[in-house]
Amino acid sequence: MATTLINSVSKVMNPAWITGPIFDKELRVSSRRRRNYWLRFAYMAVLTLFVVMVWLSAVEMQGMFSAAYRVSRMSMAGIQITGAIVGFQFAATQLIAVIMLSTSISDEIYNRTLGLLMTTPINSFQIVMGKLFSKLLQLVLLLAISLPLLAIVRVFGGVPWGFVISSLCITLTAVIFAGSLSLYFSIGGRRAYAVILKALFTLGVLYLFIPAMAALLLRPWLSSGISPGWEKIASAALTLPNPLVTMQFNTMMMYSPRGVGGVPFFSWPLHCGFMLGASAALLAWSMKVVRKVALRQATGQLDPIAKRKRGRKQAKPSLGAAEPGELGGRIRPVRGSPVIWKELRAPLIQGGKIKSMIGLVLTIIALLITYAVSMREDVLDEDFAHIVYILIFVIMGLITNAVLSATTITSEKEARSWPILLATSLDDWQILLGKAVGVFRRCLPIWLFLAGHLVLFVSVRYIHPIAIVHLAMLVAWIVVFLSGSGLYFSARLKRTTSAVVANFCLALALWAIIPMLLGLASEITRESDVLEAYVSTNPVVQAIVIMEGAGGSENAWSNISDLDYDWPHDYDDSWLDWDKAGGTSAFLLITMLAYISFGFLFAWRAKCRFRRNIF
Repeated sequence: MATTLINSVSKVMNPAWITGPIFDKELRVSSRRRRNYWLRFAYMAVLTLFVVMVWLSAVEMQGMFSAAYRVSRMSMAGIQITGAIVGFQFAATQLIAVIMLSTSISDEIYNRTLGLLMTTPINSFQIVMGKLFSKLLQLVLLLAISLPLLAIVRVFGGVPWGFVISSLCITLTAVIFAGSLSLYFSIGGRRAYAVILKALFTLGVLYLFIPAMAALLLRPWLSSGISPGWEKIASAALTLPNPLVTMQFNTMMMYSPRGVGGVPFFSWPLHCGFMLGASAALLAWSMKVVRKVALRQATGQLDPIAKRKRGRKQAKPSLGAAEPGELGGRIRPVRGSPVIWKELRAPLIQGGKIKSMIGLVLTIIALLITYAVSMREDVLDEDFAHIVYILIFVIMGLITNAVLSATTITSEKEARSWPILLATSLDDWQILLGKAVGVFRRCLPIWLFLAGHLVLFVSVRYIHPIAIVHLAMLVAWIVVFLSGSGLYFSARLKRTTSAVVANFCLALALWAIIPMLLGLASEITRESDVLEAYVSTNPVVQAIVIMEGAGGSENAWSNISDLDYDWPHDYDDSWLDWDKAGGTSAFLLITMLAYISFGFLFAWRAKCRFRRNIF
């Protein structure tokens, strides 16, 4: 009896019953993958650049020779470096969690190993928790890498230990929720890119769209002088479920230890508890779904999606005891390039026509709600409102294009259909063109939202018509460049996740890391012309400059020669005025031709890689 009791207590106290053998297996596999070590190296390299940039901006070079100046700036430098490290790891680790867990369950489902796991003593709880914790351990290592640096920076003063601990807790709980969300979507999503896009879209709605709309709707009520009790409840409703707002208030508390003005309620422990509770609920639902799918596989039942598709086919009226001759009438003829035909037959949005239409209608309704709220606040005639809208559409299109283009060929490799496609009579250029057309078609809905916004507000004279031309050039080179680079990485790599990460890293290097390096060089040499010229090629910067010059009712009613664009670079001795519409058009045209050329170069290299490392 005592032995049984001791064994039961030791079994409960041993954390291995939570994760099971899945955790041990995933750790062994992760330790043999080089990409995890490259991930840590890249993380530390970018983090180091952040620290150096913030250090040089906090402690100016001309004061480096004065000891008194250095001492006086140490505290502020410590605060800014700590804030930069915390902000970087808060954003980077959530994105990495979404990507790493995008295929956590789908790999087991589509490799037909999930049903086999249910024939073992392993249960759905251990499957889900083992997958989650094995990936989160890699992210915890990344957070642990930056912890000694945060401890060293504290020596400068101004940074309390409470901020270091609270920021790590907020980041960790946000990472757990993002990973749990990606794991849940991976159960019903075969493609990694679909899971990544769904997770990022859901996080954007939860963290940005809903709080922004709630704040705008509640602002008149909050400004009318309500009781302190209701004010605390409203503040808690906006801060507790949102890690972005909580992290912002927590950072403000570091800069102002006496309190954050205008925030009646703030508690990071309650926020962390809420996020852990939401993650637990999401994981519990994931366990239930995983158990159903695993038992269905173990008993040889059809997948629900495949079962519905087969049921719809059997429900057709001409599908009784059909003669062989009757079946020929339902064969759809292929016209033109088979690859283009196949890509055009694929749905614009995965999930079926009904779900696609529902999602499209809900998105349009949400967009119209934002228009109505902005109109009520009387901000639609200002350039700032249109800068925000255009940035949202451009960033969404950029992310969608980067993800979808990197999955075109790797999805064929994972489905074992790539060798069959190469064995047909199609040449490499036909395959490449067909895949590029498919990428453009799948990204088309996002760019149509941008086009619809421009056409709507140009017609009511809130945006100058020249913005259509300028943004068309911007979108053209974004699509061509990211499609070409995505096709190249998709042809070179075997896994969809690796190709997506590589395409994201290319965009991050071009539009974030290289500007930081140039900024570091400009701080040392005191020459910023190269930095300003390079930053002007950033798509986000170009979108902001375009809408600052052409957005708003004042600019919309101006003559095209009176429009003024504020570019980071300023060439006073140039033969062309870059701050006017003509100079802006010329600069955008030069940028477009350069990026399109590189996009075609990537696409050509992708074609050259088609018949290498096929399997």
